[in-house]
Amino acid sequence: MPTDFSFPDSAAKAANLPKEFETEKMSLSMGPSHPSTHGVLRIQFELDGEVVTKADPVIGYLHRGDEKIAENMTYNQFVPYTDRLDYLAPLANNAAYAIAVERLAKLEVPPRCQAIRVITSELARVSSHLMGLGAYGIDVGAWTVFMYCFTEREKLYTLFEKLTGARFTTSYSRIGGVARDLPPGWLDEVGAFCTQFLPILDEILALLTRNKIFLDRSVGVGVISRADAIAYGLSGPNLRGSGVALDLRKDRPYSGYEQYDFDVAVGSTGDCYDRYLVRGEEMKQSIRIIRQAVAKMPGGDWFARDARKIFAPPKDKVLTSMEELINNFMIVTEGPQMPAGEVYFEAENPKGTLGFFIVSTGGGVPYRLKIRSPSFCNLSILPKLCVGNLVSDVVSILGSLDFVMGECDR
Repeated sequence: MPTDFSFPDSAAKAANLPKEFETEKMSLSMGPSHPSTHGVLRIQFELDGEVVTKADPVIGYLHRGDEKIAENMTYNQFVPYTDRLDYLAPLANNAAYAIAVERLAKLEVPPRCQAIRVITSELARVSSHLMGLGAYGIDVGAWTVFMYCFTEREKLYTLFEKLTGARFTTSYSRIGGVARDLPPGWLDEVGAFCTQFLPILDEILALLTRNKIFLDRSVGVGVISRADAIAYGLSGPNLRGSGVALDLRKDRPYSGYEQYDFDVAVGSTGDCYDRYLVRGEEMKQSIRIIRQAVAKMPGGDWFARDARKIFAPPKDKVLTSMEELINNFMIVTEGPQMPAGEVYFEAENPKGTLGFFIVSTGGGVPYRLKIRSPSFCNLSILPKLCVGNLVSDVVSILGSLDFVMGECDR
């Protein structure tokens, strides 16, 4: 009788066990307070020994009714709520929502505002990926990676605070512009961060890319085929890790992304390791975009001056002109005045495609607002992805998907 009990393919182990080794199935609940679920996610497993035979994600623990809240406040009042979607990249959420409303109003913001949004969105992408990479490192046993990532993330939060006044929930974009112009010297600090960050990023990635333990935990684990990635509506690094070169910044450019030269990181196998590699390369490409935007930052206005009933007038005008004071009062109390109609806009956020569908009947409050959150769609593949893997592999799979329950549950 053979004594080799190694199973290089855990899916084969689940499928090819001899009948005499079949055991009674066991039920196991992972979460909603488990550190590896990266938030309040619960997965109900059915196990045959250590092998997952069924996985049912249970979501909704963090549901706050954001979409219904949006229908009961003005367009600008909803900006702080977008911070709480992917709370690891609030600057990118703010910009995506503001662009959606501006397209409803057929409003074009000045080039300087567009460049500011590009820089802040790419900094948010780096910050989000650093958080995801650090947490993934802890998931698979690499504490040093976590410390390196958070050290760099703190530097970014210092930049965010100087720009927006807040470190975490920034609420920076406005309908028709941004809350304030860049402070003096801020672009120089961004450039200095980019220069010192790239060598450190290479050092961080070197800790994992050829690490035997990390390779064992990620290579060939949680494979998502190209067809499955498309069928389940995956987006962002999870889609590109499976070989689909879809990036809205290239395919449907917005905020002037067509002006910048960068590459789309694409994987080949679609396993946990590919998704890790894609995010590492995306950070390098984000730095590349930021440097270009800093080098050719346009002058001029950081808000649309012709949007008189949409963007609140500058404070010096409000305090010296009765007309501007009345205009400011109307915008604050009734909201930016939008035409009737509907619009759908989606942006390439760190987690994937973040979309806003807005229906307006006119006035300053949306009639209906629907959010297409990438984490929700990315998690839809879990019931298929977990089956056939070991329980310990599930931890690696969840870390590689890099989801945020704040935008999943909304």
